[in-house]
Amino acid sequence: MAEERELKVRALLDTVRAEGRTALTAPEGKVIADAYGIAVPGEELATDADQAVAAAARFGGPVVLKIVSPDILHKTDAGGVIVGVDGEAAVREAYQRIVDNAHAYAADARITGIQVQELLPTGPDTQEVIVGSVTDPTFGKVVAFGLGGVLVEVLKDITFRLAPVSVDESLDMLDSIKAAEVLRGVRGAKGVDREALAEQIRRVSQLVTDFPEIAEVDLNPVIATPKGALAADIRVILAEGEQKQRRKYSREEMLTSMRRLMQPSSITVIGASNEQGKIGNSVMRNLIDGGFTGEIHPVNPKSDDILGRKAYKSVTDVPGDVDVAIFAIPAKFVASALEEVGRKGIPNAVLIPSGFAETGEQELQDEIVAIAERYGTRLLGPNIYGYYSTWQNLCATFCTPYDVKGGVALTSQSGGIGMAILGFARTTKTGVSAIVGLGNKSDLDEDDLLTWFGEDPNTDCIAMHLEDLKDGRAFVEAARETVPKKPVVVLKAGRTAAGAKAAGSHTGALAGDDAVYDDILKQAGVIRAPGLNDMLEYARALPVLPTPKGDNIVIITGAGGSGVLLSDAVMDNGLELMEIPADLDAAFRKFIPPFGAAGNPVDITGGEPPSTYEATIRLGLEDPRIHSLVLGYWHTIVTPPMVFAEVTARVVQEFRERGIEKPVVASLAGDVEVEEACQYLFDRGVVAYPYTTEKPVAVLGAKYKWARAAGKLGGGR
Repeated sequence: MAEERELKVRALLDTVRAEGRTALTAPEGKVIADAYGIAVPGEELATDADQAVAAAARFGGPVVLKIVSPDILHKTDAGGVIVGVDGEAAVREAYQRIVDNAHAYAADARITGIQVQELLPTGPDTQEVIVGSVTDPTFGKVVAFGLGGVLVEVLKDITFRLAPVSVDESLDMLDSIKAAEVLRGVRGAKGVDREALAEQIRRVSQLVTDFPEIAEVDLNPVIATPKGALAADIRVILAEGEQKQRRKYSREEMLTSMRRLMQPSSITVIGASNEQGKIGNSVMRNLIDGGFTGEIHPVNPKSDDILGRKAYKSVTDVPGDVDVAIFAIPAKFVASALEEVGRKGIPNAVLIPSGFAETGEQELQDEIVAIAERYGTRLLGPNIYGYYSTWQNLCATFCTPYDVKGGVALTSQSGGIGMAILGFARTTKTGVSAIVGLGNKSDLDEDDLLTWFGEDPNTDCIAMHLEDLKDGRAFVEAARETVPKKPVVVLKAGRTAAGAKAAGSHTGALAGDDAVYDDILKQAGVIRAPGLNDMLEYARALPVLPTPKGDNIVIITGAGGSGVLLSDAVMDNGLELMEIPADLDAAFRKFIPPFGAAGNPVDITGGEPPSTYEATIRLGLEDPRIHSLVLGYWHTIVTPPMVFAEVTARVVQEFRERGIEKPVVASLAGDVEVEEACQYLFDRGVVAYPYTTEKPVAVLGAKYKWARAAGKLGGGR
């Protein structure tokens, strides 16, 4: 059956191509709809008014008339659609009016005929929606869903997923638009047939997967009712030409190359120098002073000795196997040196120099990529600050060294952002497993790094700044492998809508770059950070927090105002405040004064001694119905900041030793002493921030997003 339908569609598309067209007519769209089981209303093609009258009579009621022309893509703009036509005279008049409108709109347009279509139902129980697909430059085939009519144009309430989608993913799309409640039925209206609507989405996604040459599909509107979903109009547009395919590497090839890059035994520095201020000098000093225990081979045709190491005239003179060649020479000399690296059989080239595609020198970049592919050498860069692999004591960069080992891997496309990452890590004492610059991403990119860090036992969390993705599908594939094991945080810069500029369908016009990125990163289980500091804080905090075992969150606060703000933050981050049962409410009330408040938040008031904080935190950790704690501290003389911090850390550690681990985050309001208290707590497994109620809860929200994506909480939401 599947083979038969594909042959039918293939024959149709080949015919359209042979005629030099990229847009299918409505009857051709119906052939595709019928082949793929996309539900459409009854319709017939009429080539004269008599045929239109006969067709309308067979449908028995008001009909819709639409122009059919390979030269008129947007029928409504041409006055080519008339709705609700009833009776012979009206059909004849509408037929002629549409033909006249079409000639006025495009005098030379070829008119195949008029499509006569059953009029679909309207009323309070019907909803107009849009189902479609576009070819995104980053992610390839994506499928889209949103409310139709004016709402989708004005509000742009639409959601995207990678095609093909499963039944569950298509149903999730119905719940992912802002107006999802409308589909369930509001103000007495019945809900739509969700299964039928989801099936339309799934079938469109399968169509574009089977036929990559289909650039865009629009079912607009789809009329959804409690008894089904019918596409009133189907538009199919073919791609202008074939897209160039990027060279693919298998997972094992990536891991083999990345292992030698991140855990090298021998490194050569091309352009090494004894002159301070030169990049080649800084790289050599960082490698030596950083304590790298492998071999370091400087290459400089004008020197015999660099920083006490024997220098070589050419990389081909370097003895033995070399894992990484670091380039610290001007861009114009890179190609010839890369040839030598290739002949030497070095698997990785780290290209620090700028002066390639980022300055308009695309041909020069294409040349080095071709050389590298010829020899099987992987390229990191060009135009980067280098990279750090701390567990190897490897500081392969011309920037400041960093050697605090830990579980966070950080990557950036920008050198400036890379230095911000470095400064943040140093200031917050964040232990890192690696910091990697990607620059122009001529070859190695985020999916290579994600594949490696996903397997790296020294990495617990991965945070990536990116401006674009060369291959969004490869990234999603790597993310799906990694997310079940460890969190992946992404800061995507550039919220533009460049992808919408030349669209031929409503779906395409709505597919702005950021909208697609947002939904598909979420589909892959990636946590998207709203800003740079958020990305860095998520990366720092997520490995500290235990994985929650459920959704019930309780706020314990010494200040009512903080409790309200913390409650707002819980809601803003898609989290749930626990409804406190009566027995637990009574248990909390035993520890708080009469003018305090149990419930949730639990307000112990600001004048309470450390023992009240301890008793209520202890109760929150003890009760298995509570899954996470949010603490709001208010600086008082009765309970100074460090006393609060010591009490909290001690209780959390005590329960940890008993095998009870729950996420605990804290907001500390007070004078400057709260800063030291926060660092004390952070170092002991409690994520704490001064002067903010939003940040600790946002971090907790990020942990929950990962837990859901990784299947730790029984599925997504």
